[in-house]
Amino acid sequence: MKYNIFGAMFLTILFFGCDLRHHPFYDDEPPTIPSGLSSLALDRQVELWWNGNPEDDIAGYNIYSTTSPGGRFRLIGTSRTPQYFDDHLANGVTYYYAVSAYDRDGNESELTRANVYAIPRPEGFSIALFDYKLYPNTSGYDFSSNTFGKYDDKYTDIFFDNDNGTYYMDVWKDTDIQDMGYTSNLDEITYAPDQGWSPTKDAMLIKGHTYVVWTWDDHYAKFRVTDIAPDHVTIDWAYQLVVGNPNLKHQKTPTGDRLPLSAGKLLQH
Repeated sequence: MKYNIFGAMFLTILFFGCDLRHHPFYDDEPPTIPSGLSSLALDRQVELWWNGNPEDDIAGYNIYSTTSPGGRFRLIGTSRTPQYFDDHLANGVTYYYAVSAYDRDGNESELTRANVYAIPRPEGFSIALFDYKLYPNTSGYDFSSNTFGKYDDKYTDIFFDNDNGTYYMDVWKDTDIQDMGYTSNLDEITYAPDQGWSPTKDAMLIKGHTYVVWTWDDHYAKFRVTDIAPDHVTIDWAYQLVVGNPNLKHQKTPTGDRLPLSAGKLLQH
């Protein structure tokens, strides 16, 4: 009996007294760096996703952020899956992100090296604009202030036009618009195009299509048609707060000269 007690004590001391790093089952190899980190800017929120790590012992991922390019990252959260939502953010601020993976032994990989960032932007849903000929005061929309207005107000970005049963979204000559085709949701269009704008300063509206607008004050916006009726159109929209986005260099025209659209659809002021 004494032998068994002392033997057990000896084995216990031997086990706990050993440096676990030399234990045959201890893993001190950090995981590989996560790949494919991507971001999507939402309203006061950023969605992040990346490729799941291939190691069998991955326990989760650490998410880091900074608001300075090349700045020091701080840990903002963890996730057990390769996806994360960073919320309660300020619209119009650029947030930079990096991700690491960690395993069950506490080993952490290096941070992702790709320059991944997002700029949260305002958005709205189920906004109804009415035909400018019947309801001129509620036919226009200003993305920057999220307000309805008269179709020919100097701040109006877009307005709805039922042209004898064919539905259009119109813009003025200092603004551009383009039909990006059918999308299953608003977030499918992530960048404004650099060409292909409508030469007639209007776009025929089709339910389920998403459209990009290049505004008179050098911002871009997008909207998706969710419903159309003879007297109104219903849209979801998102607006980029940052002037002069690197993907766009708007060729500005003089403001204050809100002339009619195309020769085929002249407006009576």
